[in-house]
Amino acid sequence: MKQSKFQTLLFSAAGVVLVFIAIVGANLVVSPLRVRVDMTADRLHTLSEGTKSILKKVDAPIAVRLYISQGKERMPAQLKTFAQSVEDILAEFKVAANGNLEIKKFDPEPDSEAEDSAKLDGIEPQMLNTGEQVYLGVAIEYAPQKSALPFLDPRREKLLEYDLAHAIAQVLTTNKPVVGVMSPLPIFGTPMNPMMMQMGRQGSEPWVVISQLKQDFDVQQVGMDVDAIDPKIKVLVVLHPKDITDKAQFAIDQFVLRGGKLIAFLDALSLSDNRQPNPMGFNLGGGSSLPKLLKTWGYEFDTAKVVADLRFMRQLGGRDGRPQLVPSFLFMNSEGVNREDAVTSQTDDVWLPFAGAFTGKAADGLKQDVLLHTTKDSQLVDGVTAQLNGQKIVDDFKQSGIEYTLGMRLTGKFKTAFPDGKPAAADAKDAEGKDAAKPPGEVLKESKGDGVVYLFGDADLLNDPYCVQVDQFMRVAMPRNGNLNLLLSLVEQAAGDSSLVGARGRASVRRPFTVVQKMETEARMRYQAKIEGLDKKLTDLQAKLSEMQVKKEGNTAKLILTPEQQAALKQFSEQQAETKKELRRERRNLRQDVDALENRLKWMNIAAMPVLVTVAGIGLALARRKKVAAR
Repeated sequence: MKQSKFQTLLFSAAGVVLVFIAIVGANLVVSPLRVRVDMTADRLHTLSEGTKSILKKVDAPIAVRLYISQGKERMPAQLKTFAQSVEDILAEFKVAANGNLEIKKFDPEPDSEAEDSAKLDGIEPQMLNTGEQVYLGVAIEYAPQKSALPFLDPRREKLLEYDLAHAIAQVLTTNKPVVGVMSPLPIFGTPMNPMMMQMGRQGSEPWVVISQLKQDFDVQQVGMDVDAIDPKIKVLVVLHPKDITDKAQFAIDQFVLRGGKLIAFLDALSLSDNRQPNPMGFNLGGGSSLPKLLKTWGYEFDTAKVVADLRFMRQLGGRDGRPQLVPSFLFMNSEGVNREDAVTSQTDDVWLPFAGAFTGKAADGLKQDVLLHTTKDSQLVDGVTAQLNGQKIVDDFKQSGIEYTLGMRLTGKFKTAFPDGKPAAADAKDAEGKDAAKPPGEVLKESKGDGVVYLFGDADLLNDPYCVQVDQFMRVAMPRNGNLNLLLSLVEQAAGDSSLVGARGRASVRRPFTVVQKMETEARMRYQAKIEGLDKKLTDLQAKLSEMQVKKEGNTAKLILTPEQQAALKQFSEQQAETKKELRRERRNLRQDVDALENRLKWMNIAAMPVLVTVAGIGLALARRKKVAAR
C-alpha cells in the first residue's frame, strides 16, 4: 500500500516536471513568432497597413539604437512598463521589415561609452522628481540620413507606432514635398521687437501645426496678396482667408487648374482672429470664405451663420465661470465622421468651434465626398447669438432634419472662376504707370486632369487651444483630439504618400457614449415644446401688460385704469408669475432627467460587472451543491 502511494507521488511529480518542460519548450518555440490576438474594434494593437507599407520599403539594413536606463532605482515602474512596450513594438517592426532593422540596446550609464553614443545621436536624458536622470530614446540611421526621438514620453503611448514609423520614413525620404501655407493669422509666430515690448506686447511661437508640418515637408509661407503660386508648391493650405482679394483667388484658381492640391479651412466666426480685440471681452473675428471659387464649384458658405447640433454639444465654462451648454461648439464623434474614407477612417474625435456649413451641389464634372457632417438634430443659427447666449440657442432650437456638410473633398475637372481672364487687380499699373507683374504662363480655363480640393467650415480647429495641450516644462504637445492629425493626414495624402495616415489616426480614436448622447438629446426635445410654449405665453402676457392705457395730464404721466383694466392687470400679473414659475419648473425637470440618466448609467457601469460575477458565483455554487446532493 505504501509502495503504491509512493509510486503515485513519484508519477505525479514526474508529470508536473514534464508539463513544466513542455510549457517552457513551447514558450521558446512560440515566443520568436510574436503571435498576438487583437480583439479591439479598430485593431489598435496591430501594426497599421500604413506602417507595414513603410516597413516593406526597407530593402537594406537600418540601424536602430535603443537607449534605456536599466538601473532599478533610476527607472520608475511606469517607465519600465512603457520601455517594454517600446521593445515589443520594435520587435514587430523588425518582423514586418523582413529583418532589415538592426536593433541594438544600450544602457547609458554615467561616464560610459553608451552615454557618449547617446549624446552623439541626440538622445537626451530626462530629470525625474527624485533628481535622477533616465534615458528612453531611439536613434534610427540609414546612411547618410539619421532621425532621433530624444525621449519617448509615456503620455504619447497612443502615438508610439506613428512616432517610430515616422522616424523610419524620414530616413528613407531624401526630398521633402513643398507645402505652401496662406493665412492672415500669425500661425508662423511673431518675432519680438523693442517697439512691441514698450507697448507691453510679446512675440509668439508658431502654431504647433506649423512645427509638425515642418518635420515632414518643406513649408513655405504664401502671402495673402499673391497673384501666382510658386510652381514648386505641391499642396496649398489656406487658413481663414478673410477679405481675400480677387487677385489671390485667381492665383489659387490657377494653382488648382494646373494640378495643385488645395486644402482650405474657411470660418463663419473666427475665435483665433484677435487682431482687433473687442473691449467687451468676447471675440467676433468675423468669417472668411473663397466666394468666387465656391460659386464656380457649386457651393455657398454663409459667414453669418454657424451650426448648432444638440448631439455634439457639451457644457463649457461661461464668462461668469458657471458651466453652460454651447450647442455651436461641436465635439464631433463617429456619427459625424466619414469612417469609410482613408483620411478620416480612424478619426472620431474632432472639435469644431462655431463652424459654418456648406450648402449647394457640386458643379458638373465634380464629385463631392463628405468627410465631416452634422446629425439631423442640427440647425443654422446666428453666429453672434451662438457665442454670447448658448442657452437661448438651446431654448429656441428647431430641428432642421438636415445633415449639414462641414468638411468635404471635391474631385474632378475644375473650371476657372475667372472666364474673362485675370481680374482687374492683376492687370493694374504700378506707381510708374508700367504694367504690373503678371502670373507666369498662360491663363488656364480648365484643369487637364482630375484635381483635388478639400474644404472645411472651420479654421479655429487648428489653433493650439483647440487641438493640442502643450506641456511648457517638457516642451511636449499632446493631441487633445483628432484635429491636428486630420490636417497632417490630409497633407500626407495630398502630397502623394498616405502611408502614415492609419498610424497617425489611431491617436485620435475615442469611444464616446453615442447612445447616451442620443438619449440626452431626445430628453431635451421632449421638454423643448413645453418650454417654447411657455416662452410664447410669457411674451404675449408682457405685450398685453404694455398695452394698458396711459393718458398724460399736463407734464405728469398717469396710469388711468378702469376697474375692468385693473382686474385684467392683476390677472395678467398673476399669470405672468405663474408662467415664470412653470417655466423654471420645466427647466429644472429637464436638468433632473438628464442628471438621472447619467447617474443610472454610472451605476450600471460600476455595479453591473460585480453583480454579474456575484450571480454567476451563486449559480455555480448552487449547481455544485445540487450535483453533490445527487451523488
